[in-house]
Amino acid sequence: MKEVTIKYKSNKTLAALRELGKYLNFSIADQNAKAVIESRGDINGIPIIAGDKSIDISELHDVFTNKNLSAKQLREIAWQRRK
Repeated sequence: MKEVTIKYKSNKTLAALRELGKYLNFSIADQNAKAVIESRGDINGIPIIAGDKSIDISELHDVFTNKNLSAKQLREIAWQRRK
């Protein structure tokens, strides 16, 4: 599918383009949504999505402090398969 970028100043222009898109069969994508999609990456075919920076993880500090857990130990403990 071909893609075109249109710059506009007025929200009325966007509304007109959306109405026109209904009749001419084209879609309008939000630039912010496109930036999120582009921030994804792949490692061996597995999609990597950036985390949400607004989440407060300070409550987890007490859970992991002074436990001397490595990532390997944490995986072995937490990711057990149930048989």
